Amino acid sequence: MSDVRHEIEALRRDRPRNRFMRASLATFAALVTYAWLNDDIGLVGFEPERRLANAARFAQAALPYPIQQLGHWDWQVAADWANRLLTSGGWQAIQTTLAMSVAAIVLAGAIGALIAPLAARNIAVRDGLIGSPRSPSIGRRRAAALWIGTVRGMLIFLRAIPEYIWAFVLIKIFGFTAWPAVLALALHNIGILGKLGGETIEDIEPARAQALRALGATRAQTLVTAVVPDVLPRFLLYFFYRWETCVREATVLGMLGVVSLGSLVRDARAANFYDEMLFYVALGAVLVGVGDVVSAGVRNAMRRAN
Repeated sequence: MSDVRHEIEALRRDRPRNRFMRASLATFAALVTYAWLNDDIGLVGFEPERRLANAARFAQAALPYPIQQLGHWDWQVAADWANRLLTSGGWQAIQTTLAMSVAAIVLAGAIGALIAPLAARNIAVRDGLIGSPRSPSIGRRRAAALWIGTVRGMLIFLRAIPEYIWAFVLIKIFGFTAWPAVLALALHNIGILGKLGGETIEDIEPARAQALRALGATRAQTLVTAVVPDVLPRFLLYFFYRWETCVREATVLGMLGVVSLGSLVRDARAANFYDEMLFYVALGAVLVGVGDVVSAGVRNAMRRAN
């Protein structure tokens, strides 16, 4: 047993030491300590008793208002209250939120799929995956590099701006309709799906496409028959994953004034109706959960088929 301990101790002494890693961990620990001791975000002045009292008051206000009046929990009273909120606008808001997310992701998926080949080096360059066997001139190479850089720069710009900012700008054009939210979600996700689609195309095996080119197939024929079948399953995985995000963000964008669950949350918060606010927040969570289940089912089916 002693020999084993000596061997372990020898291994510990001889282990590789990375000074950069140690310095990084020490810096990270110092930053975390500073953050927690900062007056604005740390524990200084936290006052646990006061915060617990605030939490207790909020929990009481979060109960359905009829339950607060009644003084004890009653499932029938709570169900009647929830049904009233659903029939007075909740169901309509759920349908609008879902419709906005579907419209946005379909628009983003269609445009992103068209842009993705233009952002892939092995497609855009003439001597790439489906290009000409002849070596291109320096001018053509530079033109291809400029083209790819322009397309990728546009995709970076689209996804760099948050959906909330896009919607805020588009409201000035389309007013308080569903279109600002739909277009905001679509623009942001075009940037994401275009980038992911282009990278997926760059990662495919070139053998089948090059064989078709050698047999005399055109660039368009090679793209449709060799590239698209290889890329489509993974692109659809990205599509449904981003749809889950659109469902969530469509709820958030409602706080700008678009009639959706977000607008109901905003109105309830403005009126200090915390019970209704949390109910609409819970509806949004349920909607996101349903979207996640549907998306996961489709993605699992595609994985098995692939």
